[in-house]
Amino acid sequence: MPASGKPGGRPTIADVAKTAGVSRTTVSHALNGIGKVDPRTRERVKQVAGELGYRPNLRAQRLRRGQARTIALASSMPLAVAGGRSRLGFYMEVAAAAAEHALSHGYALVLVPPVESGSSLESVDIDGAIVVEPDRNDPAVAELTARGLPYVTLGRQVGTGEGVPYVDLNGGAVAELLLDHLQEQGARRPALITGDGDRHSYVDVREAFTQATAERGWPVLSATAPESSGEQAGYQACSELLRDHPDIDAVCAMVDTFAVGAVRAVVESGRSVPDDVLVVTRYDGIRAKTCDPSLTAMDLHLDEAATGAVELLLEHLAGGSSRTVFRTPTPTVLARASSLRVTARP
Repeated sequence: MPASGKPGGRPTIADVAKTAGVSRTTVSHALNGIGKVDPRTRERVKQVAGELGYRPNLRAQRLRRGQARTIALASSMPLAVAGGRSRLGFYMEVAAAAAEHALSHGYALVLVPPVESGSSLESVDIDGAIVVEPDRNDPAVAELTARGLPYVTLGRQVGTGEGVPYVDLNGGAVAELLLDHLQEQGARRPALITGDGDRHSYVDVREAFTQATAERGWPVLSATAPESSGEQAGYQACSELLRDHPDIDAVCAMVDTFAVGAVRAVVESGRSVPDDVLVVTRYDGIRAKTCDPSLTAMDLHLDEAATGAVELLLEHLAGGSSRTVFRTPTPTVLARASSLRVTARP
């Protein structure tokens, strides 16, 4: 017969209280880490609960607290960029670190598949959300705002002004570091390819690229490509750049799937990577590592970024926090075959 004393029943908080010789309130406080409970009593209650196989009723907790103890990870990036092989990349790398950190604080993380509409959030019972690299008019942000749910963004949302909590992913620094690396490898006419949206990773990089190339006395060569077309968009943009500017000697493709397409465009134009054209990208994911040649990319310190996003969100859920920015370490260049020459040009 189960510990509850009822055939087929499950142990209740009353069973734990009776066995431990304490009140139901003490059991509740001990198991939830609240209230003033003697440490020895707290340990005895936890031990008894474990021996009886007691599990708290999450639905009942939700009704009592008015909290789901659940946060969401959402993005509006289309599947052509955030899906496919990238499911093992940026989005899932962030999700793994965020889920682990959220759980350590008693919260579950719901992973919302990347979609171009915020509608997937409608039926999710959450307390708040982390929105990954939102666009200027992001549908996920719009829906969270309409529901009155707090959120933080991984990467600054362009056009929101002050007050929206975000994790700084150092967009401008990424462009500058990649250009420094390309210059060291002899490049003097680099081109930039970004997505056509207004995500911070595009806007900040475009601005930094324009300024840095001007300071070096290089021409500003750039193109945008539609996110929804993935690798083919990168291929098309790079092909047109090489056609219009045949002396291009490097390509910074900020989306990894664009970079793979750019490599194909370089090869099909009769050039080689890296001897004729260097190719670099932003995210060090599976696409960068398995491309032929392997792609130089950036270590964005995503573990720290993801845990920082969880910390920011939980601070604002608790109320009273005025912190709006979590700063990650400066990114570092991970140089690979796509941008390394045996002898750099003078």
